Amino acid sequence: MLSFWDFDRHVGRRSFLQAGSLGLGGLGLPGLLKTAAGMTAMGQPSVLRDKAVIFLFLHGGPSQTETFDPKMTAPVGIQSATGELQTRIPGITFGGTFPRLASLADKLTIVRSFATGDGNHDIKPIVGRDTLNANLGSLYARVAGTNRPGSGIPTNVALFPQAVVPNAQPAVRDFGDFTSSGKLGGGYRPFVPGAGGEAQENMKLYLDRTRLDDRRHLLQQLDGLRRVVDQSGAISGLDRIQQQAFDTIIGGVAKAFDLSQENARTIARYDTAALLRPDDISRRWNNHKNYVDNVQSLGRLLLLARRLCEAGCGFVTVTTNFVWDMHSDVNNAGVEEGMRYMGVPLDHALSAFVEDLWTRGLQDRIQLIACGEMGRTPRINANGGRDHWGGLAPLLVTGGGLPGGHVIGESTKDAGEPASAPQRIPNLISTVLHSMFDISLLRLAPGIPRELTQQLAAADPIPGLIHA
Repeated sequence: MLSFWDFDRHVGRRSFLQAGSLGLGGLGLPGLLKTAAGMTAMGQPSVLRDKAVIFLFLHGGPSQTETFDPKMTAPVGIQSATGELQTRIPGITFGGTFPRLASLADKLTIVRSFATGDGNHDIKPIVGRDTLNANLGSLYARVAGTNRPGSGIPTNVALFPQAVVPNAQPAVRDFGDFTSSGKLGGGYRPFVPGAGGEAQENMKLYLDRTRLDDRRHLLQQLDGLRRVVDQSGAISGLDRIQQQAFDTIIGGVAKAFDLSQENARTIARYDTAALLRPDDISRRWNNHKNYVDNVQSLGRLLLLARRLCEAGCGFVTVTTNFVWDMHSDVNNAGVEEGMRYMGVPLDHALSAFVEDLWTRGLQDRIQLIACGEMGRTPRINANGGRDHWGGLAPLLVTGGGLPGGHVIGESTKDAGEPASAPQRIPNLISTVLHSMFDISLLRLAPGIPRELTQQLAAADPIPGLIHA
């Protein structure tokens, strides 16, 4: 637990040691640092690839037609309601709300034969039966450990709007728990920064995003802690491992979560809050606040995810609250209006991320996957919306060493089903696991749950999405 004290009082050794106790499944930060110093760990370093995965979950089920498979040769009512844009891939078009991504298509891979199998509102594939009912990042943490030795950065983080916009709504749990660790145990739940993040209970590292946004509050207390420790000489009574734990907590972990450390131009490039004012979004929809939260937070969530991966986090879930449901009913806008609220911010934020990844030379280390729990019906309904559809769904991948500029598979003329070999959720999960682990070594590693090793053999990766 990271504790702050009254700086006018003497800091004793016993109180000070609280700062180095991260309590993750009984293994505190000093213990993790001892692991880095040579003690046996559950996951052998060679099992882990030097890659991180950001899973951008498009909550509510995005339309395959208005995103990356416009079908403009189909009749009106089937073809994209937002038109199409030519991309940098010859003969390939995207929906009309993605001009920036179209210009970066040579760095993207699109899967047009991906099917989630049903149209249920749940949070597959990030959490579901194919992930042992755990957040996919929890599988990574089960092998890699819950914190990175040497830095203390969490290996598995879930980011919701409150991580960057304190007054945003809490994460929706009506359709599943993004922080579930399934059968793996509570210690492997993702770390959730922001107001009310339950996963902080598992980590015992209380770096509340509402305080991190108020950078002065955090840094004043950390600076005061440094001064009182230096004056009291308390640090001299600690062994090397405990001293390293102290340095880690007051150093890199806080900075990784602090967006003000970024260049102002980078922050502005990512920021989606200026794209739409709350009054620009019709209040006739019950999901009005979800749309507002999405616009205000999405760009900064992706920037924070990049920072965390750059600092050593291995898996980051990014999602906003249930905005991709496009029925055109009392709750949700139809596809044309809804894509202004959702597609425009996604185009802005995701293109900023792609540009940033290549500019910083991180395109081999960090991979981003974007999809939802389903797609939308091939035909637009009478109200101008599309309904639930499990037969086909959009899937985008960038980074992770992939060359980009490819489209995998094809769909039927109405974008209703795969017209080539279907790629399903087990194939996507296998793709992620192969990206993060050396599978041949992982199968032989001691202490890995049988269910996890069985999952490795459940399906083949999606062809073309694995880079050694």
